[in-house]
Amino acid sequence: MSDLGSEEFEEEGENDVGEYEGDRNEAGERHGHGKARLPNGDTYEGNYEHGKRHGQGIYKFKNGARYIGEYVNNKKHGQGTFIYPDGSRYEGEWASDLRHGHGVYYYVNNDTYTGEWLAHQRHGQGTYFYAETSSKYVGTWVNGQQEGAAELVHLNHRYQGKFVNKQPFGPGKYVFDIGCEQHGEYRLTDVEREEEEEEETLVTAIPKWRATKITELALWTPTLPEELPPMDGPGSEEAPAVEGTAVEGGGESVEEFQPRMDVSEGEMDFLPGEEDGDVFGQESRENGPEDLHYDTIDQENINFEEDETRLFNPLE
Repeated sequence: MSDLGSEEFEEEGENDVGEYEGDRNEAGERHGHGKARLPNGDTYEGNYEHGKRHGQGIYKFKNGARYIGEYVNNKKHGQGTFIYPDGSRYEGEWASDLRHGHGVYYYVNNDTYTGEWLAHQRHGQGTYFYAETSSKYVGTWVNGQQEGAAELVHLNHRYQGKFVNKQPFGPGKYVFDIGCEQHGEYRLTDVEREEEEEEETLVTAIPKWRATKITELALWTPTLPEELPPMDGPGSEEAPAVEGTAVEGGGESVEEFQPRMDVSEGEMDFLPGEEDGDVFGQESRENGPEDLHYDTIDQENINFEEDETRLFNPLE
C-alpha cells in the first residue's frame, strides 16, 4: 500500500539543476513562478523562493504520483494533497514532508481515516471507516495503532471500551439498538497454535469476552386515547372487558402480558466470531488499510423472546 508516503517518492533537491523556465531574482536564483523538469524525470510547476520550492506548487512524479499543495524550503509543509499511483490519496496537513496534523486518507479499498496524524502515522483522535461492513472505529490512536478509549460502531450495535495494541481489553459494554446493553470485560486467553513447518508450538493471547450483566429491554408502550364516559339512555352498550379483569358470565380472566427475559445465572463466556465484520486484527501492512476481523458475541447463555430482533449469532 502506498501509505508509506514520500519515503517512496523522494523529490529532487534544490541543488539539482535540470531544465527550468520561469522567474529569477537578481542573484540568478529561481524566484517567483516557474516550471522545472528535473533530471530524474519528475516535474514541478509553482512558486520558488531563493532557488527552493516555496509556496503553492504541483509536483508530479514519473511513477504517476503527484503532490498538490504548499511547500516551505523545498519540503511539503502546510495544506496539501498527495495522490498515490494506486489511486489512494491523503488530504490534509503536512510538516517537513510528513503527514502531520489533521487529515483524511482515502484508501484504495474505499476505507477512510479522518483525524490526527503525527510524523506520518495515525496518532491522536481519529475515525476509521470500514467500507465493506459500514463499521467504524472512533477513538484514540498511538503510533498508527488503535490504542486507548474508543467506540466500535456497527449497523445495529456498538462496543464501548478500551483498546490495547489494536484489540479490546478490560471493562466495556455492547449497546444494542433494540434497547439493551451487555456489560462485561475482555480478558486475554492463551490459544495454542502449531506451526506447519516446525514442531514448536506457539501460544497466542487473544481477547475473550466475558459478560457479567445484561440490562432489561426497553419496550415501547403506545399511548392510548382517553376513554369517553359512557352515555346514559337507550342504546348504551356495555363497556368491553378490560384485560386483567374477569369476564362476566364465569369466563376466564385474561392475564396481562408481561415481557420476559431469561438470562442464565453466573458469569457468561463469549468468544468473538467471524460475523458482523471482524475487528482488531493485523493490518495488511504498516499504516495500510485496517483489517476488520473482530467483534461478535456468542449467544450461548442468552435467551430473548423469539419475536425480538436477534442481537448476535452463536459460535459453532
